[in-house]
Formats: sequence, C-alpha cells, structure tokens
Amino acid sequence: MLSQKLFFSGLLFYSLFFSYSQSDEDYVALLVPAELKTNANAIVRYESKVVEINDYDDMTVKTKRLVTVYNDYGDRHVNAVEFYDKNTSIKTLKIKIFNALGKEIKEIKEKDFSDQSAVSGGTLYSDNRLKYYEYKPISYPYSIEYISEVKYKSTAFVPKWRPIYGYYLGVQYSEYRIINNSSIDLRKKLINTYNFPIEEITNNYYTIKNAGAVKYEAYCPPLSEVTPLLKVAMTNFNMEGVQGVNNNWKDFGKWMYDKLLMGTDELPEHSISEVKRLTSGVEDKIERAKIVYNYLQEKTRYISVQVGIGGWKPIAAEEVDRLGYGDCKGLSNYTKALLEAVGVPSYYTVVYGGEAIKSMDEDFSVTEGNHVILCVPNGEENVFLECTSQTNPFGFTAGFTDDRDVLLIKPDGGEIVHTKNYDANDSTQKTNALVSINDAGTIFAEVDVMSTGYQYNKHEGVQRQPLRDQKLYYKEYWDNINNLEIDNINVVDDRDNVIFNENVKLSAKKYASQSGSRLILQPNMFNKVTNIPQRYPNRKLDFEIERSFKDVDEFIIEFSNNLKIEAMSDGESLDTKFGSYFYKIEKLDDTKIKYTRNYILNKGTYDKSEYKSFRDFMKTIVRFDKTKIALVQAN
Repeated sequence: MLSQKLFFSGLLFYSLFFSYSQSDEDYVALLVPAELKTNANAIVRYESKVVEINDYDDMTVKTKRLVTVYNDYGDRHVNAVEFYDKNTSIKTLKIKIFNALGKEIKEIKEKDFSDQSAVSGGTLYSDNRLKYYEYKPISYPYSIEYISEVKYKSTAFVPKWRPIYGYYLGVQYSEYRIINNSSIDLRKKLINTYNFPIEEITNNYYTIKNAGAVKYEAYCPPLSEVTPLLKVAMTNFNMEGVQGVNNNWKDFGKWMYDKLLMGTDELPEHSISEVKRLTSGVEDKIERAKIVYNYLQEKTRYISVQVGIGGWKPIAAEEVDRLGYGDCKGLSNYTKALLEAVGVPSYYTVVYGGEAIKSMDEDFSVTEGNHVILCVPNGEENVFLECTSQTNPFGFTAGFTDDRDVLLIKPDGGEIVHTKNYDANDSTQKTNALVSINDAGTIFAEVDVMSTGYQYNKHEGVQRQPLRDQKLYYKEYWDNINNLEIDNINVVDDRDNVIFNENVKLSAKKYASQSGSRLILQPNMFNKVTNIPQRYPNRKLDFEIERSFKDVDEFIIEFSNNLKIEAMSDGESLDTKFGSYFYKIEKLDDTKIKYTRNYILNKGTYDKSEYKSFRDFMKTIVRFDKTKIALVQAN
C-alpha cells in the first residue's frame, strides 16, 4: 500500500509540476506586456516551485523559471544557482537560452556549470558547495529557462517563496506549491501581500500574476519587508541526521539546547583554574564577565567552520581552548563555558548580524539567523557579547547586533528578547576645534572628535591603519575642505568607557575664498551635511531611519587683527518629528567667534506621504551648514 501511495503521489507531483502549458510567446522577449516593462531590468515570465515533503528527512524541490533580461543590470535576476552538500543532492540542473525572438540559441547542461565552495576564503573548512552558471550575453534582450530538481535529507530549511526577489524585477507569473505526503504538520506565514496580486488557490498553493517591478527608493526598508514572502516550517524536521521539533520558539530552543549544545561545554582543568585565578576576589559578576571576555579576546581568534551540522552546532569548548580559534558558534559556546566556570550564567544567542537591522520573527519560529552571540543576564538588563572580535569593548553591539529581536537558547527552551537600542544620547559625536585663519584665507586647526555608541562604531578602527591610510581617511572624512593637509594624528580608543577620541592637527590653504576685498568663510568646517535625499514626485514606499544619533559641535575661530566681521548670521533652528537642528554664531571679541551646532536624527518608520517633509528637513540642514561669514580688511 505504501508503494502504491508513493506511486500515485509521484504522478500527482509530475502532473502538478508540468500542468502549466507555456506557449511559444512566453519565450519571445518582445511580447512581454508593456505595463510590466516599467522600471524593469528583467521580468520573470514564468516560475514554478514545487516542494514535495515525504518524511521528516525527505524533501524534493523542483524549480522551473523563465526570465527575460533587458540589460546588464538585469543579469543578476537570472539566479541560476543551486547549493548542495552531503545531505543535498542535485538531480537535475539545466538551462536553455533564447534570443529576443524566442529562438533557442544555447543549451547548458549540469557539467557546464561552475562548481565552487559556497563560503568565503575566511572559512577554515566547509562542505557547502554551489553550482552556478554566469551567461555573458552578446545582445539584449534574451531569455533564460532554468530547470532544477534537488533532493534534501535535511529539512530544517523549507524553501521560502519570494516571487519578487529583487528591485527592478517584474513578475508575469509565479507559483509555489507544497505537496505534503507525510503526516507532519506544516506551519506557514504569508506577509507583505498588500498591493500585490497574491492568490491562495488552495491551502498549499499560491500564485502571483502581473506584478510590476519595485523601484528602489532612498531610505526604504529591506526588500524582504516590502514584497510578498511566504515562510514555511515543518513541526518535525531533520538537520544533518539530528531530528528536531518546532511548534514554537520554546520548542525550537529546547531542541537546540538538548541536541546541539548539550555536552559541548567541557573545559580542561588548567583553563578553569586560570579564569578562577583571574577573577579571584571579584564579587560583581559583570566585572568577572569582563575579565573572562578580555581573556577570550587575548587567547582566541575568529575563523569560520561550516561542516555538516557544524553550520549550526558549535565545536566543543575544549577544542576551541586547544586550538585557540573558532567560529561565532564555537567562540560563544567557549565563552559561555568559561563564564560558567566562574559562576556567571549566560545564554547562547542566535541573531541576524549585520549593519542593516533585521530581527528574528517573534511570532513564527523557523530555522533562521546568521550569527551567534552571548547574552549575560544582569537584572533588568541583558548584556550581549560579540565573541568573534579581539577588539570590541565589553557589551558593545552597536552597528552589527544592536536593536533587534534575537533568540536566547535556555535549558527549558527558546526565548525572544531585544538587544540594546542605542538612542541619540548613546550615539553622540562631539567635535571641538580651535581654528586660526590668516589674511590669505589659510586655516590652521586642532580638532578633537569624541564618539560613542553607533558613532563609535563608525570611527573605531582607524587607529589600526598605517599612518598613510589614516591621513587618507581624514582627507576623505573632511572632503569638503580643499587643499587639506594632515599634520598630526593622535587616536585613543577608550574601550572601558566605549569612547573613541581623535585629535587631528591640520591646515588648508585658501579655505576662505577671496571675493573682491572680502574673505568668505564657512564656519562649519568639520561636520557638514552635504547630501540631500533624492526627490520622488510620486514616492511608492514608506521610509525608515534605522538609527538615532546626535552631533554636538563647537568651533572657536580666530582671525588676524587685519580682519573684521562685515556680515554674520546669529543662527537658525529646526524642530521636526524627524529630528532637530540648530546653529549659533557668537562674537567673542573683535577677532574671535564661536560656532555652535547641534543636530539630532530620530530613528523611526514613516509613511511615504511624509517623505517630502523629511527631505525638506535634510535640505534645510544642508543649506544651514553652508552658512557664510564675510570678513573685510579692518583698516
């Protein structure tokens, strides 16, 4: 009976996959509906993705996709790539290429695909590989038909459906089907369907037809938060031979703790003795954690390991201790073991790491995340440790794992928590300068820049560059100053207080421009906003400001006795929902003025109807930052 069932399900799978009848017109690039060509570099003429689930460790995915490409920007949307490893086998992989009139000009078989490691050169070892084909067209437009069949033993990652997977990509027809031949329950979540022609044909069958290309707009959210996305998870799954349960985050976290972390935290006695010695007499657990974190940074370095379940399971803490290196999983688990040895509890934490803020989905548990950090609970506050860095200050996450939902792996299961949000007062940059200007308009200045929070993250690192590169860095940082010469640099990284201090001595000939008998001086020399956000007469997408920050500037400018002020503004101010700004210019005496500036930008997600107001806010700041002072001869 089982063999009969599989036979008929196979017939159903075959008929569903090939039931859509394509006409010859689908291959003719010139016959794409005109309305789909607007803003499109490429168009998905037809796409079918069929996922067949036979058991917790048996899944097959068949893909057929026809893409018409109009220019070299559209080449990226061909997406002719498949990943594989020892638990993933490619059964079918081929391509056909058609010219603008729909005539087949080339057929590519699997043996003609390039085969390479799926990870970067920074990975020590990995069994993840990919096969891809990069077509170099002679002319545009052209069309590519891509067909693949891939069999998976690991089912932790059920393919998502993202029919609009890039900007400037139109979709004429795309479908996604699941054939569940198993008794395993599936969980699904479909998001971002508003304004898109999504149809749910049956419980496990979705289509989209004639969806226009999405044009990129400045400050827009990530594409995955704008276009339709269907996420699917099996309640029972297999990951590299380890069976898992996933009804919710608590289940998923419990599985990770029991199957991936348990038994990986043993340490050699000499390392336990060493961290106990280092923390002896230190009562405060956070202070003990700081000592252990410093020990980690001095003893280990980061290197990626992605073999089998090693993509998710950390290597043993004892092995990291012996080798002196590990990946994010191994180093976080090692640090956790060290902290336990000195009585400091901590939790292995799964996160989406990156400058763009991306959260784990609090309402839908699915195998996701690309990085691991460590959480040290501290009363009402959690302290998060980046264990892969040899230079990060203790508990500092700004710019990579800040302000996002993450998954704590606890003995009793998973828990979603939020990492630190660095507000404007946390992310400050204070710039002070003493400036003198001679009669020829040349300036000589000593500039101090002190940065914290996210702004610390933007500045830190320059101290590890050669002097030549440091000078280039500051010339680019102050690119509004022509003829800039860097005379001396002194940088101090205060990791204990997470403050980055820069002291730079510089000069610039003819910074103040000559206009007849006048010298025209722009007093904001060292922190000028110059870019105005792009204008959109009919903006389509909402916009967001991912992080808040505050700039505080004070420049004392002194000029010679031969010059006097002819004209000078007192100052201006702005106060909006997007932020605030003011500048003020004060005359301290006949040859000295003080320029003060304060600029705050507020984090937030805003409706597209407010974009013009935001642009006006930024445009006004650019104008105010160009404020001029007129100096004339004193006699």
